[in-house]
Amino acid sequence: MAGAGAFEVIRDPLWNNIRIDREALAVLDSEAFQRLRYVRQLGHAYLVYPGATHTRFEHALGTYHLARRALSLFSDRGELEGVSAEEHIVIRLAALLHDVGHYPFSHALEEAGLPSHEVLAREHFARPQLHDALRRTGLPDLPERLSALIGGSSPSPLQGLVSGSIDLDKIEYLTRDARMCGVPYGTVDVDRLLNSLAVVTRPDGTRGVGVHAKGLSALESLLFAKYQMYRNVYWHHAVRSATAMFKRIVRASISSGHVERDWIPFSTDEELIQRLRSSPDGKLVDRLHRRRLFKRALDASADEIPAEAAAWIAGDPDLVELAENELATRAGLKPGELLLDYPAKPAMLAVDLPVLTRDGRVEQLTGQRAATLLGIQRVADELHTLARRLRVFVARPVEVRRDDVFGMLREVGE
Repeated sequence: MAGAGAFEVIRDPLWNNIRIDREALAVLDSEAFQRLRYVRQLGHAYLVYPGATHTRFEHALGTYHLARRALSLFSDRGELEGVSAEEHIVIRLAALLHDVGHYPFSHALEEAGLPSHEVLAREHFARPQLHDALRRTGLPDLPERLSALIGGSSPSPLQGLVSGSIDLDKIEYLTRDARMCGVPYGTVDVDRLLNSLAVVTRPDGTRGVGVHAKGLSALESLLFAKYQMYRNVYWHHAVRSATAMFKRIVRASISSGHVERDWIPFSTDEELIQRLRSSPDGKLVDRLHRRRLFKRALDASADEIPAEAAAWIAGDPDLVELAENELATRAGLKPGELLLDYPAKPAMLAVDLPVLTRDGRVEQLTGQRAATLLGIQRVADELHTLARRLRVFVARPVEVRRDDVFGMLREVGE
């Protein structure tokens, strides 16, 4: 058995050397965590950006690495007084395991109506190997503490490192995704941002992770990088076509009983695809695999969407499917040959965290105050609207009239 000071070093193309401490080594080798090697970070984005084949595994390692760096910086500045060494371990493990509940192919299946990956993390913590690895740390109530941190409900003063406006997950995935896709959009001043983080005491006496005023420009670069990545990569029209096709296939397979809903969170990309190949929609799976994607028949901006549709089109996959089938019939297509896509990310540029001002005061950076200190917050709604598009994808060329689509969206919303 490894000694108390044992550790391993993993080479990473983004962060160079990542040191894995003793408590994390057993977690790393568990089946639940190793599954992440076979779950792509960006789902079907590799069909557009060939380098986007990186996985949740290396992203989780990177987030763990950033957690170690942040804790070291806090410790060097004396900001962790009253935070136990045990809590340091819990934070590092939460950073490592924050995506353990993720479905195959990124966020697509959450959009399809399945529970969020944060909720599913607890089920993975109960898997025998991971459960035993967590138990061997000797830390009390560890699964519950990890679940609270991942879900954003922990009382820990370090909660913001794991889930929050400026959490390490965001810093890592934007940097890694941009590198692997070969695009300049996700550039983040990581060193400046990490050195600007601080553990502060709010006016109400609670402690939390905030940002020093000197780091606001780095925070703004993070937000703008996020907008650029959504507009150019995550919501690229071909990526969204593949995602819409995949969601429709999986929903149909669950409905027919060919795929068990409860099995999916524990599967990998390839395991799920193999199961879907033998489903009634197997031909559509092959079409997706060969990149014969549905083409755009309509592409409309978010500000054109009828008000009646705003409440359901991004959040009710059952109603979306009803609308798709009716529009397909009107266009002379079969059910499943016309797909609607309107991605949801209402808090894409939202900010809510404490800021340590240059004169030593702590104030909450949110709402109007955020708009005062961060220029990008003044145009956040406009940027979100600009990046977001309603698209109609079709299996074969047909005319899809804008008035018919918007009329259907109004009818369903009434």
